[in-house]
Amino acid sequence: MKKLAVLLVVVLFITSLYAALGFKIGVVTGTVSQGEDEYRGAENVVKKYGKEIIHVTYPDKFMQEQETTIARIVELAYDPQVKAIVICQGVPGTTAAIRRVKEMRKDIVFVVGVPHEDPAVISSAADVILEVDTPGRGRTIVELAKKMGVETIIHYSFPRHMSYKLLAERKDIMEKTAKEMGINFVFVSAPDPLGEQGLTGAQQFILEDVPRQLAKYGPKTGFFSTNCGMQEPLQKAILKHGGYYLEPCCPSPTHGFPGTLGIKIPEDKKGDMTYILKVVNQKIIEMGGAGRFATWPVPMNMLFVEAGVEIAKALVQKKVSPTNLNGIKLIVTEEAKKKYPKAELQVRTLDPYKNYYMFIHKSVIFGVDKF
Repeated sequence: MKKLAVLLVVVLFITSLYAALGFKIGVVTGTVSQGEDEYRGAENVVKKYGKEIIHVTYPDKFMQEQETTIARIVELAYDPQVKAIVICQGVPGTTAAIRRVKEMRKDIVFVVGVPHEDPAVISSAADVILEVDTPGRGRTIVELAKKMGVETIIHYSFPRHMSYKLLAERKDIMEKTAKEMGINFVFVSAPDPLGEQGLTGAQQFILEDVPRQLAKYGPKTGFFSTNCGMQEPLQKAILKHGGYYLEPCCPSPTHGFPGTLGIKIPEDKKGDMTYILKVVNQKIIEMGGAGRFATWPVPMNMLFVEAGVEIAKALVQKKVSPTNLNGIKLIVTEEAKKKYPKAELQVRTLDPYKNYYMFIHKSVIFGVDKF
């Protein structure tokens, strides 16, 4: 009896470490190599809710392995206790997977962060879509460049990304805004990390091309890349050769910076963005990058996973509807403030899609702003 009592106390203690959902939520992200922020976000919700979160990853070569992505999402629906699925990033195949699941289980709700598919397509399938205000950044990134003293903007991308409606729209807005502000805008076609050269080839191109562009356009050149895997080599090249880093493609204090700067974040500080910003800021100043590197103070892809789970929970419990702008904004803002207490997110829906939410945050410049 004593052993049974002790066992019961242990079980109750372990259970008390987790919040309770009363059902399961599937979480689908990329691997660490494809998108560390969303992967860490999934780890955080597993810590919070325990076995009620089922975390799976889609393949690194998701363009060539869409059926694998679809299968991993559909498999989650075979568990009758799964009532919601959160996907970030919403890589190609996501809409097809949602439609297959809906044929089997109309009761499952879907929250998708950072969709790669056309807004009209994904908004017709998912319940809620969360995205950075990509077109809005077409203006804010150039305004940031002007503030930093940049005279030329190098925009790295490739045909696959430029086939995405919102990414292409952002590029066009950047080019137009740059012209208005007297900044030279240069589009540079880089290797696709999912192409023949792979991620290694794309990263090597960035390391070699940054000094070429600086030699051509001068030290007041700012750089932006649309690809996650290019952020670390871009940051490293700018630290070494000069120029300006205008923001990560997926705004975050943790997107590239810790790896680039050789910073190891203590386990108890991984969600503390104020701490991370201060550490990154100090290191960038030490390495001569003050005033030349910027980001958002909130890790958006990580936020979309964590807030996505809370939205999914609220949708299942019918505490919020997919088109409740104020309700969705409140949930996302509350989660953002847990990471960065001074977080101030602006949100709008992408017309005419009332369930497609786009967020924007003011940038911070390392070595200039206070954290």
